[in-house]
Amino acid sequence: MRAVIQRVSSASVTVDGKTVAQIGDGLLVLLGVGHDDSERDAEALVEKVLGLRIFPDENKKMNLSVLDIGGEVLVVSQFTLLADVSKGRRPSFTRAAQPVMAEQMVDYVVGLIRDHGVAVATGEFGAMMDVKLLNAGPVTT
Repeated sequence: MRAVIQRVSSASVTVDGKTVAQIGDGLLVLLGVGHDDSERDAEALVEKVLGLRIFPDENKKMNLSVLDIGGEVLVVSQFTLLADVSKGRRPSFTRAAQPVMAEQMVDYVVGLIRDHGVAVATGEFGAMMDVKLLNAGPVTT
């Protein structure tokens, strides 16, 4: 499982010209699921994402988590994070999970985030999505 985590002031997903998800202050999580990923991997990832201390405290030090600030999370499935570009110029996606498994794992991650009391929005699995974000920093992990 791979994730690119971006601290944002706002983020949204549009499909066919219609906004399907949006958040304010929080995290945009681009999530790639591998064919060998497990629920245990998802649980570890969620704990890491929600615990990352990348939001400023009163002294402007990155010391707070999305939980601490009452922020939101936007999860967008992105199989291309599993791309292998070690040979040639065309990426190979053989490490990415098949769509059915990947969608189940993304749903599992979203459920775990909700279980922590965090407002979470999602893109539309398998759709051509336009993702818009306003960096808060920039801070990317």
